[in-house]
Amino acid sequence: MFTSGRDPIAAGLVSSLSRPEANLTGVSWFGTELGPKHIELLRELVPNDALVALIVNPNNVEGMSYEQLAREAAAHAAGMRLLMLQASTASEIDAAFETIARQKASAVIVSSDPFYTSRASQFVVLAARYAVPVVHSNREFVAVGGLISYGNNTPDNYRRAGVYVGRILKGVKPADLPVDRATKFELVINLQTARSLKIDIPAKLLAIADEVIE
Repeated sequence: MFTSGRDPIAAGLVSSLSRPEANLTGVSWFGTELGPKHIELLRELVPNDALVALIVNPNNVEGMSYEQLAREAAAHAAGMRLLMLQASTASEIDAAFETIARQKASAVIVSSDPFYTSRASQFVVLAARYAVPVVHSNREFVAVGGLISYGNNTPDNYRRAGVYVGRILKGVKPADLPVDRATKFELVINLQTARSLKIDIPAKLLAIADEVIE
């Protein structure tokens, strides 16, 4: 039983989402697929011709490659330029923001990665230090002071995983359970952070936000 933000087929976990054909199944979250949505959010916050930085973890080879391609296409379509930066340690995250400031990027996207989630407070401090808006994939960043996030509803995904565990414990074979796909996503905005960055969040974003932190 797994929960994963990676493509379970590409990762070799199952041969098919509908028919795993293995003693394994689980819940597949959306990670890199949300890239175009993050670009869409930035279109509401920065000029169309802006330089946008994307921070990715080089240790996540599959995710890094896909995110670069997907977001480059989305940024080009939105009239934005993309600055690709790699960071796999705390010091490299610091260095990435120094480059962002030096290159005068208008905004930052932080890719979905467990290591980055563990460094959420560091990202928030650096965003405030360099006064740059940052879009995240997880609510956890916004809860500790990040500006905005759009991504999977984590509690719902774990609930769905729990349902599968219950069915397996009752005798259902994992191979007979199709890989479940996340269906709930959440947009979270921190207005206090927006005010500190002197960013006006458009009313239409506030209207569709699942949670607004004052």
